[in-house]
Amino acid sequence: MGFSFRDKMAPSTPLLTVRGSEGLYMVNGPPHFTESTLFPRESGKNCKVYTFSKDGTLFAWGNGEKINIINVTNKGLRHSFDLPKAVCLEFSPKNTVLATWQPYTTSKDGTAGVPNLQLYDVKTGTCLKSFIQKKMQNWCPSWSEDETICARNVNNEVHFFENNNFNTIANKLHLQKINDFVLSPGPQPYKVAVYVPGSKGAPSFVRLYQYPNFDGPHAALANKSFFKADKVTMLWNKKATAVLVIASTDVDKTGASYYGEQTLHYIAVNGESAVVQLPKNGPIYDVVWNSSSTEFCAVYGFMPAKATIFNLKCDPVFDFGTGPRNAAYYSPHGHILVLAGFGNLRGQMEVWDVKNYKLISKPVASDSTYFAWCPDGEHILTATCAPRLRVNNGYKIWHYTGSVLHKHDVPSNAELWQVSWQPFLDGIFPAKTITYQAVPSDVPSEEPKVATAYRPPALRNKPITNSKLHEEEPPQNMKPQAGNDKPLSKTALKNQRKHEAKKAAKQEARNEKSPDLAPTPAPQSTPQNTISQSTSGDPEVDKKIKNLKKKLKAIEQLKEQAAAGKQLEKNQVIFTCFIRTCSHYHSSLFIIHNHLIK
Repeated sequence: MGFSFRDKMAPSTPLLTVRGSEGLYMVNGPPHFTESTLFPRESGKNCKVYTFSKDGTLFAWGNGEKINIINVTNKGLRHSFDLPKAVCLEFSPKNTVLATWQPYTTSKDGTAGVPNLQLYDVKTGTCLKSFIQKKMQNWCPSWSEDETICARNVNNEVHFFENNNFNTIANKLHLQKINDFVLSPGPQPYKVAVYVPGSKGAPSFVRLYQYPNFDGPHAALANKSFFKADKVTMLWNKKATAVLVIASTDVDKTGASYYGEQTLHYIAVNGESAVVQLPKNGPIYDVVWNSSSTEFCAVYGFMPAKATIFNLKCDPVFDFGTGPRNAAYYSPHGHILVLAGFGNLRGQMEVWDVKNYKLISKPVASDSTYFAWCPDGEHILTATCAPRLRVNNGYKIWHYTGSVLHKHDVPSNAELWQVSWQPFLDGIFPAKTITYQAVPSDVPSEEPKVATAYRPPALRNKPITNSKLHEEEPPQNMKPQAGNDKPLSKTALKNQRKHEAKKAAKQEARNEKSPDLAPTPAPQSTPQNTISQSTSGDPEVDKKIKNLKKKLKAIEQLKEQAAAGKQLEKNQVIFTCFIRTCSHYHSSLFIIHNHLIK
C-alpha cells in the first residue's frame, strides 16, 4: 500500500461523528469544533449504523437504502452495497474485509432463511462469503491483527479460517458446548480464550490455547474452573500474557444483591491462575486493563463502590477508597485513569494521574450515558443519548483537567443516538506531560445542580444535621496515618496481633509469679478473681476465653449461695468441691489462657 495523506503529514485532530434524528454528520475535533466538509451531512432519520476502520481512514454507513464506504482522507466513495436492512458493520483490522449483518428471517412456510452475514472485499467490492448468523450477539467474526486467522463460533465450536479464505475451514476447536471465545490481540503466536458453561453439577471453565495446538489432554496453556457462572466476560491484556474473567450469576442466592453475584478470576498463559480477592462485598461494576499490561483496575462493592489497582500477582497496588462510581477508563497512553459514576449515578468523575497517584480534577457530567477518550489522550467525550435518556440529549468535549471546551445540546424535539471519535492507530499521538492546572475555555462553566434531600414536615424548620447514610473512605494516600508506615497485608496484620497477644500473656504470667513487681492495681469494685480483658486477636481463642470467664463467674455464685445456706444440687456440690481443692485456680486459668493464645 502507498502512503496516505495522513502518513505524509503530522497527525490531524480526530473527527467526531454524530448520528441522530437530525441526520449523520462529522465535526472537527479540538480546538475548532466546526462541522467537517470531509463528509457531507446525510439528512433524515434513516441512518441506522456507521463505523470507522481501525486506523480511521475508511468510513462506512447505512442510510436505509445502501451501505456506503468512503475514504476519509480524500472524500472518495469506494463502494456502495444494496443492503437496506443492515444494522451492523465492522471492518477487519487491515481494512481488507467489511462485515455486514442484518436480522435473520425465515419464510412463512418455515423454510430456512437466506444467509444474513456477508463479508465483502473492500478493494474489489465482491462478496467473499455469506453465512447464516441468527443471533446478533457476537455476530462479527474475529480477526488476528495481521488478518492471518479469522474465527467464528458455529454450533458450539470455533471455526478458524486463514488468510481470509472463507471457503475452507483451516482448523476447529471443539469442546462440549463452547459458549464464547476471544482471540488475543497482538502478533503471533495467536492465542484464544474459550468459555464452557457448567452443567449437571460440573463447574464452568475458561481455557487458553495457542493456535493451532488444540488437540491432546495437555494442549491448553491454562485452565480455570469455577462454579457460580451463568455468563462470563473475558478480557485479554494488550500483550496477550493474561486474561481477566468476570464470572456472573443472574441471581444471588444469598439475597445480598439484586444484580446477581460476580467473581473476578486471573488466568495467565504460563498456567498461573487466581481468584482476585476484592476487599468489599457486592457487584463488580467494571474491570479494565492498563495499556502497559502490568496492572488492572476494578470497581466493585456495594455503593459507595471501591476502586483498586492490582498488579499481575493480584495484589492491591493502590486503593482509591470509596465513592459514587461504576466505571473506569484508562487513557490511551495508560497514564491517566478516570473513575466515573454514570447511568443511575450523578455523573461524578475523578481524573487521576496513575504514575504519581495524584488527583487531577473532579468534573461532573450529569445524565451522561456515554464516555470515550480521544485518541490524543488529552480530551474526553461525554454524551447523553436516546433511547437511554430521551431528554437533555447532547454531548460535551472536556479537557482532562476538568474544563469543558465544547458543548452541543440537541433541540428538545430531536434526539441524539450515537456519537464517537474517529479512531487512530497506537503511537500516532505521543504522550504528553500531565498538567494539573485547568486549561482555559470559552464555554461558561455550569454549577452542577445539587438535589436537596427530602425532609419530613416536622424537621423542615429545624437545623440540618450533617448525617450521612454511608461514610466514604478516602484514597489510600489521603488516609491519616501515624508515621510513614505502609498499609499492612492480611498476613502481616494477623502476625502482629498474635505477637501482641503473646507479649500481653507473658506480662500477665510474670505479674502472677512476682506480685511484688506488679504495678499496684487501682481500686476496683469488680471481684478480685476477674482476669485480664486482653484479647488474643483470634476470634476463636477469644470465644473460649469468654466461656471460661462465664464458668468462673458461675462458680463464684455457687460458693456465695452455699455460704448463705442454700441447698445446692448434687452436681453443683461436686463441682464446687473440686474447685475448692484448687487453692490457686486463678493461676490455672492463666495457664489455660496463655496456652490458648499460643
